[in-house]
Amino acid sequence: MGAHHSIGVFGTDEIEDLLWFYDMHGYAILRGLVDETRLARIEAECIEAQERVRSGDLGDRYGSTVFLDEDTETQGFVNYVEYVSEVSPAVADAVSDPVLRSVMSSLLGENCWLRAHEQFGVVYQDARPGKESGYARIGWHTDWQAGPSLDVWPSTAFTIHVDGTSPANGFLRVVPGSHLWATPAPFRNANGVTVPDGARAARGRTDRTPPFDMPLRFEKVRGEVAVYADAGDVILHDAYLWHSAARATDDAERRRHVRGGYFGGVRPPAGVEEFVKNAAR
Repeated sequence: MGAHHSIGVFGTDEIEDLLWFYDMHGYAILRGLVDETRLARIEAECIEAQERVRSGDLGDRYGSTVFLDEDTETQGFVNYVEYVSEVSPAVADAVSDPVLRSVMSSLLGENCWLRAHEQFGVVYQDARPGKESGYARIGWHTDWQAGPSLDVWPSTAFTIHVDGTSPANGFLRVVPGSHLWATPAPFRNANGVTVPDGARAARGRTDRTPPFDMPLRFEKVRGEVAVYADAGDVILHDAYLWHSAARATDDAERRRHVRGGYFGGVRPPAGVEEFVKNAAR
């Protein structure tokens, strides 16, 4: 399948190697799970869902309450479709694929669960980085920092890339191995949400103290690498991994993907996870 182990890309017949790389670095790319036919179905169904959110055919559950693009050309544009696996059979099929489930079980335990109907479920994101767009690059963070008082962790996020990534349309930045550090919980998250009472002071795959503080915004981090994906690639990354998203350099480009996560902790009752939902933007 043309896997390139030096950059963490593995085929569906190389799962043991993928798990080894993930354990070491906190991320890996799974290639071949989403072939051209499956990707075409995902793209078509997500575009349809996006239009149904914009037209009002789908209720507020499936779309952002505020359209993020405000310029006259794209007014009413929908950047997010939430719970997309509920309205896209192709997405539902991909995110519950036996190969992906097996990988998640190896990483998180046999009782791990897919967040499909909680918080915001599986999300289709259409990022258009033009100057008038409400979408912005994402600063350094770990996913667990969005809910440091919850017991849902550990977790592994997945991102199915509809478009390949590059400097032109933006890409993932990671600090390999940082999932092994016990990263402190912030006083406030990146979106200004106050961390609730009962939050753990720090968490990671080990109790090792990070060798330096996590930057507050987009600064260069010692040891960081760029993670580029081809269309159809599935990027996996740990909830404790330091990561951020680089802003695109070409305002005409798009970066579309489907993202979600599997969790190895306790599935909380309805309503408890609102902090995570508010924090994840």
